[in-house]
Amino acid sequence: MTTLSTAPTAALLDAVRAGVRVVDLGRMLTVGMPQSPNHPAYWHALPRRHGDMVRTDGGSAANDMISMGTHVGTHIDALAHVSQDGKLYGDLDVADALAGGRYVELGAHTIEPMVRRGVLLDVPAALGTGRLDPGYEITVADLERTVEQQGTAIERGDVALVRSGWGQHFDAGDKTAFVGHDSGVPGVGAAGAQWLVDQGVHAVGADTIAFECLPPGSGHATLPAHRVLLVENGVYIVETMDLEALAADRLHEFVFVLSPLAFYGATGSPVRPLAVVAGE
Repeated sequence: MTTLSTAPTAALLDAVRAGVRVVDLGRMLTVGMPQSPNHPAYWHALPRRHGDMVRTDGGSAANDMISMGTHVGTHIDALAHVSQDGKLYGDLDVADALAGGRYVELGAHTIEPMVRRGVLLDVPAALGTGRLDPGYEITVADLERTVEQQGTAIERGDVALVRSGWGQHFDAGDKTAFVGHDSGVPGVGAAGAQWLVDQGVHAVGADTIAFECLPPGSGHATLPAHRVLLVENGVYIVETMDLEALAADRLHEFVFVLSPLAFYGATGSPVRPLAVVAGE
């Protein structure tokens, strides 16, 4: 029988006891934050504030209400999010996935929590710049160059996070630049997405609202990388990530932790992904 002292669990606990650093890869949710215009905006309200109701012992409590689209802020796309020619991943007909107004098949509730090896692909650093140009398509050659320069090969089952530097616009609160409808947004194209699939990734992520390259003036008119990843290969996509701290400290390899909210039948979920590395 396997005991705690000999199981991988023991090694994990030893690593935690020795000290770890946790890097938050999620964006703070704030009213008016930059987001895709295709989804309901985040809203937060306090229907009850301290003092609105006071208990006989002087105690008081406040509570909240939030409303938002499931693809707002840092979030993960469920496999039910995108279809192609009426089909979802696994050649599932969209009508067969839907029941009672919810995607009972491939919905957000089917996404298992992730504790996996994560790899940051810092493309701007590999190309000698701080941020990619608007509408720049990250090519297979760019990805291969990044992996080679960093010395961080992608292994089967990994989560690959592609940095473009575009998250700097989010940090600056520049919603127009971050959404980039007129300028375009850098990201991976269909060929780059297929290359990531060929490496065996379980999920991918990026610091933009749509993961993939958005040409100037096109918005979300076509999303070929989503098709390759979600529909054809069942690879999850995490968007609007904060990858600047990882890049600044050249943390290219880490334990990636993510747990989506189990929204039954939803097409996505807000998340707060974490990168865990050995403490200093």
